[in-house]
Amino acid sequence: MAIDDVLGYAGRRVVVTGAASGMGEATARLLVELDAEVVALDVKPTSLEGATGMQVDLRDRASIEETAAALDGPVHAFFNCAGLPGPPFADLDVMLVNFVGARHLIDSVVPKMPSGSAIAYVASAGGLGWQQQLGTLMELIQTDGFDAAKAWCEAHPELITGSGSYLFSKQVINAWTTWRAFELLDKHGIRLNCTNPGPTSTGMMPYFHEAVGQSMVDAAQGPVGRYSTAEEQAWPLIFLNSPRCSYVSGETFFTDGGFYAALQNGQLDFSKLMGS
Repeated sequence: MAIDDVLGYAGRRVVVTGAASGMGEATARLLVELDAEVVALDVKPTSLEGATGMQVDLRDRASIEETAAALDGPVHAFFNCAGLPGPPFADLDVMLVNFVGARHLIDSVVPKMPSGSAIAYVASAGGLGWQQQLGTLMELIQTDGFDAAKAWCEAHPELITGSGSYLFSKQVINAWTTWRAFELLDKHGIRLNCTNPGPTSTGMMPYFHEAVGQSMVDAAQGPVGRYSTAEEQAWPLIFLNSPRCSYVSGETFFTDGGFYAALQNGQLDFSKLMGS
C-alpha cells in the first residue's frame, strides 16, 4: 500500500524564517508542495504562492514579539533559516539575526507548539569546534531573554568582530541546540535539531567569498567537490522536522557533502587544502 503523505506535513501549520530567499525560500516552497499550511517570515516581503507572508525584523524585540503574537496556533514545525553572513553587515546585527532574535522568536512561539512538534535551525559547518568554546558559549546561551543576550554581545566585541561574528553565531547555535533540546523535549514534547551546511549556492555566497576568500570556502566542499543547492539543504530540514524523525532530538546534523567526516578521520587536511 502506497503512502501518499510519507513525511506527514499535509494540513500541518509550519513557520519558516528567511523565506524570501535561499534555503528559507526553498524550504517554504517545498513545504507548500507537501500541502503544509506555510507561514513565510522574512524582513523582506515574501511572495510565495500558497503561503502566508509576514514580515519580522530579528534585530528588533518588539517586531519579534508582535509577529509571534500574530501567529495562529498550533504551530507543528518551525524552520529557522534566517541568517546574515558577517561582513558587510554589522557584527551585532549578525549576532541578533543569527541567534539572539531567532532564539527569542522560537521561545515566543513555543507556547503555540503542541507535543510532537519540532524545530529545525540552520547553523553551519563553520561552527566546528564549538565544544572547545562551550564555557564561553554557555554564558550567552544562558542569558535570559533578548535584551540580556544583546547586552552580552555588546559587552564582548572581541568575540564577534568581522567574519568572526558569523562563525561565533554558528557555534552558539550548535551549543544551544544540544543544551535546549533536553528541556524542550522533557517539558514540552518538542524536538530541536540543527543542520550544519557546507558551502551552498545562495545569494549569501559572494559575501563569504569577500569576507574569508573563495579558497577557504572551496576548501570546505569536502569529497563531493561542489557547492550544494538550496533545495539540497531544505530537504534535510524538512525530514528532521517531520513525524518520521520522532525519535531524533538534540542533533547537530552535518549536511556538508562529507567534509566533516573526512576531516575527522584524516582523509582531508584543511590546512593543506588552504595552502594549495
